[in-house]
Amino acid sequence: MSELKDYQNNFINLALKSQALEFGSFTLKSGRTSPYFFNAAKMLNGCDLSQLALCYFQAIENLKISFDCIYGPAYKGIFLGSLVAMKYSQENRIYPLSFNRKEIKDHGEGGNIIGTDPCGDVMIIDDVLSAGTAARESIHLIESLQANAKLFVVGLDRQEKGAGTISAKAELERDFDIVVESIVNLDALIQFSKHSEHFHAYQIQLQEYRETWGA
Repeated sequence: MSELKDYQNNFINLALKSQALEFGSFTLKSGRTSPYFFNAAKMLNGCDLSQLALCYFQAIENLKISFDCIYGPAYKGIFLGSLVAMKYSQENRIYPLSFNRKEIKDHGEGGNIIGTDPCGDVMIIDDVLSAGTAARESIHLIESLQANAKLFVVGLDRQEKGAGTISAKAELERDFDIVVESIVNLDALIQFSKHSEHFHAYQIQLQEYRETWGA
């Protein structure tokens, strides 16, 4: 396993400091018992948001893929997409930003999209990739607007199976011809724990979880 990049270490440390990433024993919606849990919303509780934006920015820039606009699905994609759009603005690269409502608004501007409708090649920004259900919803919405979902970027990829035997990432790339990228994944957390004095004890549990539920 290759060494983590600086922005990956930075992201994990930001997540740990804000308690968005916790190690321990957690029961997931799926009923699985996980040795870690990630809740990006906690990164709003005093996390260095400029550094968080930089982590996303560096992961995106490493891909060298062009896009026309940024879309952040409700709810966590709203603040994450906004941070990424702001970072690009600071680099004098201006991209339209939009996000969706959970419920369609029937007054005022109406509809379920805030901002200009996604168009051209769209980059989706979100927090985590698990089974890929939320990602599919975003892709279908973008396609319904006659736009192309080109790139899907998350903070954490849990590297778990999707609907079948392959990973959710692989399923999305196969089904939609989209590039899926994460700042870190479960392999990165295992690598981090291996070299961390405070979290070294969780390395075996993380590895076992990867072998049991990973793809």
